[in-house]
Amino acid sequence: MSHLTEQTTSLNPLAVDVAIIGGGPAGLMAAEVLSAKGVSVHVFDAMPSVGRKFLLAGKGGLNLTHAEPVEAFVARFGERSSDVAGWLLHFGAEQVRAWAQGLGVDTFVGSSGRVFPAEMKAAPLLRAWLHRLRHAQTPVQFHMRHRWVEGLGTGAGPGGQGLLFESPRGLFRVHAKAVVLALGGGSWSRLGSDGRWVARLQAQGIEVAPLLPANCGFDVMGRAGLGWTDYFADKFAGQAFKTVAMQWLDAQGISHYRQGEFVATATGVEGSLVYSASKDLREVLMRNGTASFNLDLLPDRSQAFVQAEVAHPKGSRSLSSHLKSRLGLAGIKTALLYELLDAPTLNDPAALAKAIKALPLSLRQTRPLDEAISTAGGVALGEMNAQLMLRALPGVFCAGEMLDWEAPTGGYLLTASLASGAWVGTGAASWLKLSHSI
Repeated sequence: MSHLTEQTTSLNPLAVDVAIIGGGPAGLMAAEVLSAKGVSVHVFDAMPSVGRKFLLAGKGGLNLTHAEPVEAFVARFGERSSDVAGWLLHFGAEQVRAWAQGLGVDTFVGSSGRVFPAEMKAAPLLRAWLHRLRHAQTPVQFHMRHRWVEGLGTGAGPGGQGLLFESPRGLFRVHAKAVVLALGGGSWSRLGSDGRWVARLQAQGIEVAPLLPANCGFDVMGRAGLGWTDYFADKFAGQAFKTVAMQWLDAQGISHYRQGEFVATATGVEGSLVYSASKDLREVLMRNGTASFNLDLLPDRSQAFVQAEVAHPKGSRSLSSHLKSRLGLAGIKTALLYELLDAPTLNDPAALAKAIKALPLSLRQTRPLDEAISTAGGVALGEMNAQLMLRALPGVFCAGEMLDWEAPTGGYLLTASLASGAWVGTGAASWLKLSHSI
């Protein structure tokens, strides 16, 4: 027995039907489904309020889901597609839009197929959602600043020690007939998803794949192998590479090509185009210790056109002026050529033209997990049954980003988190009905 249990305060233990630990999208959706079925639900979260990462994701315009066909949507989850498919067929993109509409939030489809709230904000949707949960026929009860510190497994069944939380009033014990863990991954820990749960589940014999950064940035090697020069970092960090394309190889040696934009950071690169390749680049890095991609600075121009323009006599003009005049290359794009290419290459029209269309950029590491948009790894799906209940701990369910799957940006992550919460809510309600006649 740990010191925490020994020092439990005299607060009376709370008996509940379902304890949901984690107030993010997955936990809240599980609460909504269970509450609608007449189940008493209590949500516990270590933060002062729920949905903090959800709100942050909506600061630049909340990307709720994606409007592409279901088959293409499911395929975005790679090797986990077959596992995630059931959740998404139960509660997918169409259901997410209908759910938002039911909360009084209209949505629209952007030019890229991404779906956003009409007001482009997360806060109104979250407020409406919490109001519905708190005022449901079976209201959801919320317990903020309650950090789960101990207890699982037997605590979900009769006669167990229950769950132990640190609360503003001291240690607080909860006895639950079922438990839903929706604790998030390991990124943005200041918003609550700190990954502390990993060791706790591993101590119970549950297999957890290491948490890794997903949809993440990378540190570059630079020409000297030491990252960007001070000049480039100081002058161009935060600036975007627009209308470019990336070509890269995944861990199986398959080539990928995508056009878009990304941003230079003080140490490397990040942004939507980089995120689209981040899973492949991370896996190559883990295997080889290094990874790279080729950057096409002028994807709308052919190699022959670029070579002809570079080879055109420049007269007394500088190379920078020549590239701007003939090709429209300027700013950060031209600076990157000077940053990565040596003088002989810059002065060789054929070699320079080749670099403009396929500039190799070497990466030395991912940015830290806590900076990533999302997390790969988590509870192994093989540890759970079809309803996402842990086989070794009957009555304990897992949902959301803490499961071992990952998704690209574009609304896929949020949709699958909501879908897993809806799936778990349905499964937990069925389990309670069978085991406790609720």
